[in-house]
Amino acid sequence: VQLQASGGGLVQVGGSLRLSCAVSGRAISSYSMAWFRQAPGKEREFVATIRWTGTTSYADSVKGRFTISRDNAENTVYLRMNSLKSEDTADYYCAAGVPIASNVRSVGAYPNWGQGTLVTVSS
Repeated sequence: VQLQASGGGLVQVGGSLRLSCAVSGRAISSYSMAWFRQAPGKEREFVATIRWTGTTSYADSVKGRFTISRDNAENTVYLRMNSLKSEDTADYYCAAGVPIASNVRSVGAYPNWGQGTLVTVSS
């Protein structure tokens, strides 16, 4: 399975972006899909996930501002990011896997990763 992330860019504080993750090689309907991010000098951290059941989960830092969604027909996962803050600046990565419910926020639970797409939020 291959994942291709896109949609990053430069945006001002308070602005919005939509990231996309196009998946090939396997239907995303069989996966939990997630977004993680990694800021310079920091560890990769969980952002959001959408399970094959449709259940979503978000990091507290993005809850109410970010929305993860999936289009099974397009085999694509999206991350809509609103009210962006400077601390949202990072490389954003999409991931696919079949983690158990208690492990959906763990980097190690996802064996399939896309390349990062850089989001820079300027003040």
